[in-house]
Amino acid sequence: MHSTLPLLLTDFPALDRGRLTTLQVNLGYLCNQSCVHCHVSAGPNRTEQMTRETVEQVLNYAEHAGTGMLDLTGGAPELNENFRYLVSSARALGMKVIDRCNLTVLEEVGEAELAEFMALHEVEVVASLPCYTEDNVSRQRGKGVFDASIRGIARLNALGYGAPNSGLVLNLVYNPQGPSLPPSQVELEAEYKRELGDNFGIVFNQLFSLANLPVGRFGSTLISKGTFNDYMALLRSAHHPDNLKQVMCRSLISINWQGYIYDCDFNQMLGIHAPVADGARRTAHISELHDIPLEGKPIAVRSHCFGCTAGQGSSCGGALG
Repeated sequence: MHSTLPLLLTDFPALDRGRLTTLQVNLGYLCNQSCVHCHVSAGPNRTEQMTRETVEQVLNYAEHAGTGMLDLTGGAPELNENFRYLVSSARALGMKVIDRCNLTVLEEVGEAELAEFMALHEVEVVASLPCYTEDNVSRQRGKGVFDASIRGIARLNALGYGAPNSGLVLNLVYNPQGPSLPPSQVELEAEYKRELGDNFGIVFNQLFSLANLPVGRFGSTLISKGTFNDYMALLRSAHHPDNLKQVMCRSLISINWQGYIYDCDFNQMLGIHAPVADGARRTAHISELHDIPLEGKPIAVRSHCFGCTAGQGSSCGGALG
């Protein structure tokens, strides 16, 4: 696979950290799918998984820092054997928990009660569904994924997810098929709700429209097709400075499966360290973060960051503007 790191320039505007509100934790790269747009190159053959010891270190820091939100990602985070322990422990600390779910994991062997577990703990589900048509989803995520995803949403709906005033939030995620910017999130959400409601009788709360960043499998594909430079030019030309105020890296830290700290999930995959440990050119570990103040620290940026500020902007919570 081609690495995009050598092609990324340092021409993105400087950023500093604001107040920390979110711990985004990558529980490992094991996944029951191998999506072509996956920036972490996750799949069924990956073995990297966060241990119980590192999970405890994450929880200790969360309690120490008073962080209000735990955002779990992967791979398929639910396939980590410590997933349920981490969720229940974080909820006991009063944290809001987000699970970035691919929906098909709900049908995996051993996960029969997964949806019920998440409902019991009021976990917010952010579910990837890159289109509301079967053909488009199959091209990006594989044959049979669309039907399984629809069944997964229906199962979550049956538990109350997506229903008004249920307290069970279900948000869907869209990302483009190729090297283009996503359309208006507001307009696309209306289309999703109409198509999914009319054709399948399912509901959800919000749609998050995300741009593909030139990292991992997607970045490698751009290089293979000779379109990397064109896509970077598109991102730069669509840069909106106002989006800099709301980019996700200003209020979260990304923790990899080994417990090391990065400014975002994309930097984690690129191996770009977070300069939080007194500017040292190394990656700090969650176990040593207790005595390191984060607010005001610089954020490591390169040209892939234009993917978060182009057009309407893009973050883990969807469009920025």
